[in-house]
Amino acid sequence: MNIETLINYLNMYGYMIIFIFLYFGIVGIPAPEESLLFLIGVLIDQHSLAFIPAGLSAFFGAFSGMVSAYAVGKFIGSPFIHKYGKYVGVTEERWAKVKNKYRKNIRKTIIFGFYMPGIRQISPYFAGMNKISFLDFLLTSFLGTVLWIFPFILIGYYTSSVFNINPEYVPYLGLVLLVIFLLFVFVSYIKKRNT
Repeated sequence: MNIETLINYLNMYGYMIIFIFLYFGIVGIPAPEESLLFLIGVLIDQHSLAFIPAGLSAFFGAFSGMVSAYAVGKFIGSPFIHKYGKYVGVTEERWAKVKNKYRKNIRKTIIFGFYMPGIRQISPYFAGMNKISFLDFLLTSFLGTVLWIFPFILIGYYTSSVFNINPEYVPYLGLVLLVIFLLFVFVSYIKKRNT
C-alpha cells in the first residue's frame, strides 16, 4: 500500500483507519505498525492529522488488539494446542517448558515485546493460554502500549519538524526496522551457538 492510498483512507474513514490497522497488526495480520506510527507523527507535524485523536486511535487500536488476543488465547488457545499441537511438534513436555519460561518473564515480555515483531503478536495469546490474571495483563499491556505507541509517534513528529520528510518514504522505515531486527536475531543466534 502506498502513502497516497493510506492518506486517501484517512480522508475517507478518518482516524478509524489508524485504529483498524493497529488492531489487526497486534492480533497477527501483517501491518507495518512501526512505520505507521512514525508516519502518524510526520502527518501530525505536517498538520494532516491532529495529535490527540491520532494518538488515541493508535493507542486504542493496539490495546484492543492485545485484549482480544488475550481472550482468544484464554478461551481457545490451550484446547487448540492440546488437540493439534502434536501435529506440529508441540509435545506436552515442550509446552510445559515454554509455559514455565514465559511465566518467569511475563511482564517484561509483554512490555518490551511490543518492540519485537512477532513477540508483540504472540505475547497476548500466550498470556491468555497461561491463565495470567486479566487485571495483571490489562495493566501490563496498558503500560506497554503507551511505551510503544507514543515514542514512535513523537519520533516521527520531531524528526519531521527537523528534517523535511516526504511521507512517501516513511514505509521504507518498516523495512529498515525489520532488517535491524533480523540482524539482531542472527547475531544473538551466532553468539549462543558459539558459547
